[in-house]
Amino acid sequence: MHIPVLLDETVAALAPEPGCVYLDGTLGQAGHASAVMRLAGAQGRLLGIDRDGEALARAAANLERDQVPGEHVLVQGVHGDLGEIARAHGFMEVDAILLDLGVSSDQLDTPERGFSFRQDGPLDMRMRQDVGETAADLIARLSVAEMTELFRTFGEERRAVGIARAIDRARRIRPFTRTLQLAECVAQAVGGAHTQGRHPATRVFQALRMAVNDEMGNLTRALEAGLALLKPGGRMAVLTFESLTDRVVKQTFRAHCGREEALQQGGSLWRGVLPRTELIFKKAVTGRPEELARNPRARSAKLRAVRRCKERADG
Repeated sequence: MHIPVLLDETVAALAPEPGCVYLDGTLGQAGHASAVMRLAGAQGRLLGIDRDGEALARAAANLERDQVPGEHVLVQGVHGDLGEIARAHGFMEVDAILLDLGVSSDQLDTPERGFSFRQDGPLDMRMRQDVGETAADLIARLSVAEMTELFRTFGEERRAVGIARAIDRARRIRPFTRTLQLAECVAQAVGGAHTQGRHPATRVFQALRMAVNDEMGNLTRALEAGLALLKPGGRMAVLTFESLTDRVVKQTFRAHCGREEALQQGGSLWRGVLPRTELIFKKAVTGRPEELARNPRARSAKLRAVRRCKERADG
């Protein structure tokens, strides 16, 4: 069963009020959305986006089963396109936006989706399985140098060179088509070493998943488009599960927070990226001990949130 991560903290950061217009860019099973819309009430509006058609169907069923109030517009798409999707469905300005960047429990626990290095399945990893390259396609196509760069950049894998070379040697004998086939190759390449209980293939699988689904590109586009959609006073919250994505969110939010610089001739000048925002939390919020005990997948979760400022007369 999927348990929404940092649910209370996320809802508090978004601070939905009756009539709230809410955009969930990664709807999943609508756990966070249900909690937000109960506070938004009958006059609230939800635009829920997910690239996974199966997840959208489950979300729709959950919202109906739990009699969640308000208008629900559910759209299959990627959060990187949330600006275009919002405008196409009449959501010109919104009060609250959430991006939950975690892989859902259903995706991880379904071997056929190809995300898990602990269960055997096709080497797929696509969030939307009817479009795009699979992880197997990437492994077959990339050169050793390209694999090394991928594992270093998206996986932050220190042993990227050795792993890429081992994969290259193995694929010359037999193409990679299964998850355990790749996981075992990576484990052998690093001597089967587990770091702090982490499976040796964790970072390689992370890098491939990010590349297959263009996660960094979609995140960058979603952050900028989302901030532009917010009403003055509107809030945006993002849940991350890897240091790489958390760093992008942190840097983007801080760039939009900007700073005031004093001028020699008097007064001050604001320097930063528009639209202006202010941090809701000074530091990322992490799970409380009781949540980590109940839901181990929350242990790497970080929540960051900002509020859009009212525009100043001086621009």
